[in-house]
Amino acid sequence: MPFYPYRCGGTGFPGIILTDRVRHGPCGKEMPYMITYIVKPGDSVFSIAGEYGTTARQIIDDNGLSSASELVPGQALVILYPERTVTVNEGDTLASIAAAEGVTENSILRNNPALRGSSVITPGQVLTLSFTEPKLGSIATNGYAYTSVDRDVLAQTLPYLTYLTIFTYGFAIDGSLIEPEGDEELIALARSYGTAPIMMLSTLTAEGNFSNQLSNALFSSEEAQQLLIDNLLDTIKSKGYYGLDIDFEYVFPTDADAFAEFMERLTARMTPEGIPVWISLAPKTSSTQPGLLYEAHNYAELGEIADFSTVMTYEWGYRYGPPMAVAPLNKVRQVIDYAVTQIEPSRIFMGIPNYGYDWTLPFVSGESAAPSIGNEEALKIAFENGAEILFDEIAASPYFFYYNDGARHEVWFEDARSIEAKLGLIRSRGLAGGAWWNIMRPFVQNWTVTNVLYDIMRVL
Repeated sequence: MPFYPYRCGGTGFPGIILTDRVRHGPCGKEMPYMITYIVKPGDSVFSIAGEYGTTARQIIDDNGLSSASELVPGQALVILYPERTVTVNEGDTLASIAAAEGVTENSILRNNPALRGSSVITPGQVLTLSFTEPKLGSIATNGYAYTSVDRDVLAQTLPYLTYLTIFTYGFAIDGSLIEPEGDEELIALARSYGTAPIMMLSTLTAEGNFSNQLSNALFSSEEAQQLLIDNLLDTIKSKGYYGLDIDFEYVFPTDADAFAEFMERLTARMTPEGIPVWISLAPKTSSTQPGLLYEAHNYAELGEIADFSTVMTYEWGYRYGPPMAVAPLNKVRQVIDYAVTQIEPSRIFMGIPNYGYDWTLPFVSGESAAPSIGNEEALKIAFENGAEILFDEIAASPYFFYYNDGARHEVWFEDARSIEAKLGLIRSRGLAGGAWWNIMRPFVQNWTVTNVLYDIMRVL
């Protein structure tokens, strides 16, 4: 790991990720604006804060740490430097501070993750208005959530989201809609934060499987399609959805043309109403890629019809597969580099996973099944089991091993480094933004990195 000079005459500190964004620090040395520090044995939040001229509270809040004592060797920590701050006075509100300082309430919420999306502030509290890190540009963000999402997790995430896609509406073979319970509450919450709610329609059944029999039945009946499109339009208007996302997976290859024709009919109704349409696409690397998941997802055709395409660039490492990164950067890059040859880059959202897996070793094909875990949960598991976080440079993903009840485990997850790498790919390829599957679990560090590097677009 490279060193970065900091102290006068010193050799620097190991474990800092170097970027092309630098500022002048003590003694005229150049330092990154945003430091990604890799924890060493013996480190504490307080010792790290002292070394880098910040506070332990700043590090805890920006990284979503549950405790100042729970650091893991190899763990990535983001260190930020506030540029403008304001101290809350008696009678101040979030709205009054935003107006006086010429910023938005959402920007204050994003810059102060300890607020957890709440407007409740107290006299004497110091709020960050901006960071020294220069923004690299603008990005659109989309987060997926089931209606069962924890409302506190949702509230702390919504300030960072351009769009909230609510999972999921279904349909019957006659074209009638099957509504998720409680989506009205999520729509209202999203809009209260200026986040645009997106309706999702999928072929997911009550048993939790994507049904190509259902999509085939729909494509075989123009009457059912017409009724479904009518129902979709009526529901979007009556409930206050902003847009629509279509997620039809494992479509029969023989239905590829019929799928495109359905999308043509759908967008022909939605576009005049000002309703943008997304299409969710399986991760392909060529037009001739075989497999039931891929063949009916014609990037060029479907990408031209829909307003936006979400490319689901994850699940290389998956529940029943061998241990590996969920979204290894080298694999994600291959998919995106193909996608931009078929679809206008500015209309592509790159899928980003907000989860990892914990495999029990040895992996046995057909028998092993790894539970899904949250990224913050992964660090807790590592701490409790005395693990050391490792980092795969090719996959740009963290991982670790631990023992429990005599069994060896292998865990892959996401952290600040993997997120910054994925965001960098979005920027370098000129994509519209990222789509996080899903936001059911907290991942403060992810939103800290996204917010400090990019202006988050709003459409409401």
